[in-house]
Amino acid sequence: MNCFIPWLNRYLSPADVASDEADRVLTAAGFPIEGEVQLDSGSIMLDVEITSNRGDCLSHLGLAREVAAGSGRTLVPPQWTEPARTAGPVAQALTLRNETPEVCPLFTAQVIKGVKVGPSPAWLVELLEAIGQRSINNIVDVTNFITFELGHPCHVFDLAKLAGSSLVIRWAQDKERLRTLDGKDRTLLPTELVVADAERAQSLAGVIGGAESEVDDSTMDVVLEMATWDPVTIRNAARRMAIRTDAAHRFERIVDPREIEFAAKRAAAMLLELAGGELCEGLLAQGQEPKPRTIIELRTQRARDIIGVDITDTEQAKLLTGIDIGVQTPSPGLLRCEIPTFRHDLSREIDLIEEVARTMGLESIPILDRMPIVARHPQESESAVLAIGTILGGLGFYETVTISFVSKQVAGPFLPPGLRLLAVDDERRGKEPYLRPSILPSLLACRRTNQNGQVDQPGGVRLWEISAVFAEEDKPGRHGIENRNLALLMDVPGSGRKRSAEDRQTGIRMMRGAIEAVVRTLAGVETTVEIVPGSPCQSAYDPDAYADVLVSGQRLGAFGCMTPKTQQGYDLEIPVIAAELNLDALVALYPPRALTHALPAFPAIERDLSFVVSEATPWAQLADLVERVKPELLEHLAFVGAYRGKQAGAGKKSVTMRLRFRAPDRTLRHEEVDPQVETLVSTAKSDLGAELRA
Repeated sequence: MNCFIPWLNRYLSPADVASDEADRVLTAAGFPIEGEVQLDSGSIMLDVEITSNRGDCLSHLGLAREVAAGSGRTLVPPQWTEPARTAGPVAQALTLRNETPEVCPLFTAQVIKGVKVGPSPAWLVELLEAIGQRSINNIVDVTNFITFELGHPCHVFDLAKLAGSSLVIRWAQDKERLRTLDGKDRTLLPTELVVADAERAQSLAGVIGGAESEVDDSTMDVVLEMATWDPVTIRNAARRMAIRTDAAHRFERIVDPREIEFAAKRAAAMLLELAGGELCEGLLAQGQEPKPRTIIELRTQRARDIIGVDITDTEQAKLLTGIDIGVQTPSPGLLRCEIPTFRHDLSREIDLIEEVARTMGLESIPILDRMPIVARHPQESESAVLAIGTILGGLGFYETVTISFVSKQVAGPFLPPGLRLLAVDDERRGKEPYLRPSILPSLLACRRTNQNGQVDQPGGVRLWEISAVFAEEDKPGRHGIENRNLALLMDVPGSGRKRSAEDRQTGIRMMRGAIEAVVRTLAGVETTVEIVPGSPCQSAYDPDAYADVLVSGQRLGAFGCMTPKTQQGYDLEIPVIAAELNLDALVALYPPRALTHALPAFPAIERDLSFVVSEATPWAQLADLVERVKPELLEHLAFVGAYRGKQAGAGKKSVTMRLRFRAPDRTLRHEEVDPQVETLVSTAKSDLGAELRA
C-alpha cells in the first residue's frame, strides 16, 4: 500500500505526522515499511506492507486510524456537505437487477446528470501521482481517490452507453465476450460475474471495467457504482485472466457491505464538486440483508494472564476504543466489545487480547527471566532450512510451493503400510479432499507441468520442496501423524527420451550426492551417510532401485527410482529419481561440527586400490572392512570411483579407494606401508571374494 504522508495527514489532528514517526508507529502496529520514496516536492511516500487479513488498511483512512491510535492523535474522517438531489427520481433514469446476491452482497447505483468531463484539480493530481496513479480525468480520478482514501473501489458508467438504461448483475454467459478497459477482448466463463446492461456485459465485476461504457469527453450523464463482491469469485476471475487491479486486490480481502452507503455518498459528493451536474433523488440498492455487528466478550483478567502485564480494565477499554471498537462494561472484569464493520479479522476473545497487546506496544511486554528449555533454538532451525535451500540451489534444484491436497488415487502409492489417509470435510476440495502423505505426488505433478510447457533445463529438471505431510494410524480412534519433510525430484540424466540402465545408475549416484551434500552442509564434512538398499514401504518406488538413508544409525528417509506405473500415471517421458527425508531429523544435525588441528609436518603416502567385487557389494562393506582391519598409520579413506565393463566382468564392478598414510613424527617409507596394504588386500579377498585389479 503506497501511503503519501500529506494525504495521511488529511485524516489526523494535529496533522503533523512526519515520515519517520509514521514509520515507527505503523511498524509497531504490525505494518512494516518496505520502502520510502522522496518525491520531487520533498514529500515522502511510504510503501507499507499490509497483511492479507487487514484489508481495512489498504486505504489512507485505515492507516490514519492506526497512526492515531499509536501516536495519541485524533482520527478525522472525511467530511462533506450533503448534496441536493434535484434531477428527479433515480428509478426513472436507471433500472437495477441483482440476480446473484449470494456473491454480490450489495450493489448500489446513483445517477448524476449533466457532468462536465475534464482535467482534475492540481491537488487531486498531486495526491494520485504521489502514489503512482496516472491522472485520467476528473470523473475517473474521483473513483481512484475513493479507492485509496476509503479502501472502497467504485466504478462509473456512461449512462448513454448502457442499453435499456439498466444494470444487471449476473453470471457471464458461456464464451461471452467483453472488451475491458485495458483494450483486450476477453472470453468469459459461466463462473465469472459481470455487470451487464440489457444486452451485453459491461464490466468484469470487481476486477475491471468495460471499454464500451467508458467515460470520455462526450459523457454527459454517469452511473456511479459502489458495490462489494465475494472474494473467492473475484480472485478466481482475476487470476484466470492474469489481471491485477487495485479494485480486485481490495475485494479479495473483503469490503464490507455495511460500509458501502458512506463511501457511495462520499464519492457522489466529490463528483458533483469536481464535475458539476445534478444528482438524481434516491439510491438504487439490491443485495442481502445486512448482518448485525459482531459482539465479543473479553475477560480482562484473561488478557492480563496471556499478555503478562498488569494492565487495568480501564486501560484495556481505552486501547480498544482507540481503534474504533465499541466497549461496554456489563460487569466487573468483563468488556462487551462491538466490532467495527471493517474489522473482519476479529472474531474471538483471543483476537481482542492480541489487539490490546498490539496497541499498547509489544515492546512494553517484559521479557521472561527464565525461558523454557527447547530442543533447538528457532533461529537454528531457520538457518538450517536456509542452508538446505542454498546448497540445493547450487546443485541446480528449483524450490516449489505446491498445494497439500491430493486425490485418493494419487496418494495411495505413497502411503506406508499401517497408515490411512486423512481427508477434510469440505466440498470445495472436490476430487482432492485428502491431505498428502508425501510431497512427491505434488512434485511429480509439477514435473508434468514443466514437461507440458516444454521446459528444457541443462542437466534435467530438478525440484525440491519443504512441506508438511499427513496420515493417521490405521486403527480405531484418531491418531493423526504430521511430519515436515524435504523432498527432491530430478530427471535421470541422458539425451533424448530413452534412458539406459547406466543412465539410471548415474542418476541414483547424483541423487545420493545431493543427499550427502545436504547432510554434510548441516552436520559437517566428516559426517558419514549410510545408504542401505532395501524394500520400499511405498509402492511408488521401484524395489530394484531403492535405498534407505541413515546417519549415525538413524533413518532420515529414502530415495530411488519411481516405478514405470508411477511414471505413466503422470505421463512423464523422462524417468525421475525421487527422495524424501524427515526435516526434523535433518535440522537436528545442525549446526555442522568442525574440528581444527595443526597442519601435518610430514608428507603422506597415498595408495589407490581397485577391488573387483560383485555388483551387489556396496561401498559401505568395503569401508567397514578397512575399519575392521585398522591399518597402522592410516589417516584417511576415500571413495574414488567405480568401473563397470568388460574388463571387470559380467555382474562385477571395480571399486577404487584411496588410502592415505602418515606418520606424525617422520617421513614414511613405502616399505612401511606395504604390509598394511597387503593385509587389507588379503582380507578383502577372503571376506568379500574381491580381486585386486592391476
